[in-house]
Amino acid sequence: MHTGLYNRNRKGRGNSFVDPAELLEDGIYELELEERLGGDGLLMEYVTELMNWNRVYNLTSVRKPTDIVTRHILDSLTILPYLHGERILDIGTGAGLPGIPLAVACPEREFVLLDSSSKKLRFVQQTLGILKLDNVTLEDSRIEEFKPEALFDTVICRAFSDLPDFYRYAARLCNEGGRLLAMKGVYPMTEVECLDDKSVIDDVVSLKVPGLDAERHLVVMHVAESSQGS
Repeated sequence: MHTGLYNRNRKGRGNSFVDPAELLEDGIYELELEERLGGDGLLMEYVTELMNWNRVYNLTSVRKPTDIVTRHILDSLTILPYLHGERILDIGTGAGLPGIPLAVACPEREFVLLDSSSKKLRFVQQTLGILKLDNVTLEDSRIEEFKPEALFDTVICRAFSDLPDFYRYAARLCNEGGRLLAMKGVYPMTEVECLDDKSVIDDVVSLKVPGLDAERHLVVMHVAESSQGS
């Protein structure tokens, strides 16, 4: 049974402290991910590690734990229904977003987190050891130079580039029938217009991130036959 803030009478609380763990619990409930994540403390361990490292290494501009929960963890989890297949690549993962939250939620899938920042990947590597995630591997490489042993069913980009560049770099890494997912804020009208082939867009989905009063969109694309393996 859900026991988070959505089931509580919050009248009179004013500006009182909101527990990040409860905020995460509520978000998981709202996203209907309780069966996958209910009672699992791994995501809060990740939040704690991110806060600790952020004091020294400036991994993210988001500082408050409640903001990390909404703007990073829950934001990442909103795209889970759009993952395709078993092998997932997260391009420009930075501090492990969205790859780590998705890997925690999907232990049956294989995730590869790619970034060219050794500093950020050191944090991710240590965090993977703490969380004991065995479905994640790291790649320290620029996307242009990355040559995987096998292609991917889904390639994700959260903060790496605009749509034309994302498609250009990611299409060659995607399996036939695979999916490209670009996470955006407001509807990326200009980026869509700059695509050479707009037919590769299957959908632009408006996402609702629990606890976040800001626009979020997910651009869902496929790989044109002319781009496959190029």
